[in-house]
Amino acid sequence: MANKVNPRVRRLGEQIQRELGELLRRGVKDERIGNVTVTAVSVTGDLRTARVYYLVFGKDGPDPKVQRGLESAAGFLRNALSKSLMIRYTPTLSFELDTSIEQGVRLTQLIDSIHKPPKQAPASDTAATDDDGHVVDEGDYIDPDRRDPDAG
Repeated sequence: MANKVNPRVRRLGEQIQRELGELLRRGVKDERIGNVTVTAVSVTGDLRTARVYYLVFGKDGPDPKVQRGLESAAGFLRNALSKSLMIRYTPTLSFELDTSIEQGVRLTQLIDSIHKPPKQAPASDTAATDDDGHVVDEGDYIDPDRRDPDAG
């Protein structure tokens, strides 16, 4: 059985993502947070918990300082969300570094490594080359010493 996400849960996650992006840009003064982008928000079916996935611009891995900054700002962010979302219960926020891009890149590299043909050996001495040393397709090569008998 497929796990379908309730449209209300999905919409709430999208709304939280937009609001948090704005709040992190303008409302949070903690220097530890810096340049954080909210990439996704996953809200539980009971709307009580929201897992916020983020990336830090200019960083390739986890930054414990940013994580601690986000966790310390969670109360402020939740309070600000409760005012802007106008819902009965504002989800508790937890923050997690988004590793989906890294996983996607790694998966793409693995797929590419499987589908790449083996590297070909350098051109042999019998291959024709032009004046610059580039290999020329046999059909394109014209031997300057051989003349066309019909050419006159």
